[in-house]
Amino acid sequence: MNLKIGIIGLPNVGKSTTFNALVKEQNAQVANYPFCTIEPNIAIVPVPDPRLDRLAEVVGVDRVIHATIEFVDVAGLVKGASKGEGLGNQFLGNIRNVDAVLHVVRCFEDPNVIHISEKPDPKTDIEIINTELSLADYQQIEKRIEKLSRQVKGDKKLQPILDMARAVKEYLALGNPLWSFPQRDSSTFDALNAELLFLTAKRVIYLANVDEESIEGGNHFYEVAQEIARNQNALILKICAELEQEMISLSPEDQQEYLSMSGITQSGLDQVIQASYKILNLISFFTFNEREARSWTIVDGWTAPIAAGQIHSDFERGFIRAEISSYEQFIEYGSWGSLRNAGKSRLEGQNYVVKDGEVILYRFNV
Repeated sequence: MNLKIGIIGLPNVGKSTTFNALVKEQNAQVANYPFCTIEPNIAIVPVPDPRLDRLAEVVGVDRVIHATIEFVDVAGLVKGASKGEGLGNQFLGNIRNVDAVLHVVRCFEDPNVIHISEKPDPKTDIEIINTELSLADYQQIEKRIEKLSRQVKGDKKLQPILDMARAVKEYLALGNPLWSFPQRDSSTFDALNAELLFLTAKRVIYLANVDEESIEGGNHFYEVAQEIARNQNALILKICAELEQEMISLSPEDQQEYLSMSGITQSGLDQVIQASYKILNLISFFTFNEREARSWTIVDGWTAPIAAGQIHSDFERGFIRAEISSYEQFIEYGSWGSLRNAGKSRLEGQNYVVKDGEVILYRFNV
């Protein structure tokens, strides 16, 4: 599956700098004025996984194909965006198709960087963004209810959808995001969300953008944002986007040394990917042939045939069985032949649930 993350935030909070740091290129224009980003910046980057690199080394293939993640850096949002203020309508349209949202919050002071208020205020900044997303969803559901109310008179089968739409409207009216909606796992809500692509139904990762002096210990601004994330049961990460952007031209070894000197154990990209996989309940499995080794992203809980469909629809349609090994055992034995001789590989059928990091050899017939 193709994972897509939207980067959002107020103007001049460091979104485009964060984008450049994450994709490790100077793709996004960075400037000290609102709406520097007009058209969305898009980049597809590989998901780092040392396990895949090691697997390729063990099986003796040169080509390594990592799973990918797409980052979309969109125009800054302002108060009134849900009504079209600033670049609001364009902004909202650009993030409707993402899987999750990376909400960049300014947690540093710099008089040289323009901000909407005199000094950074994470609480107000977060409230502005979340309010605009909720208002946009509320406007959508109002229009859908109006249409459904007419349609249901001629088609009573639409009544459950109308009831769900009204429940969604009531929940939004209380100021709640739809990712915490009690009925969000129901098939009726899924159908409504598939049509309207609710903005607040997307899971959020808050990304506190701090200065270099605060990267280890944090600061007051970060503590405020951290408390908000805690109250919303959301994840929050802390990075210095400017510091990470400075490392773009360095070698991987020098980057790691630079991070260590700054008291950081993981790059911003690694943190974001791990958090994204966590909130979206994603895992990886591996395959290889004589030419390449490859990682695949799936939802935790998928069965072997559904996971096979990520490789090719023929694999799912003609699934016979899957030969399975844990990553650790495959690295220890080095080949399917050695695993079979030692009785360590196993064959699994239609109902087998794939685990993170497993190496899989599919057998199918179409």
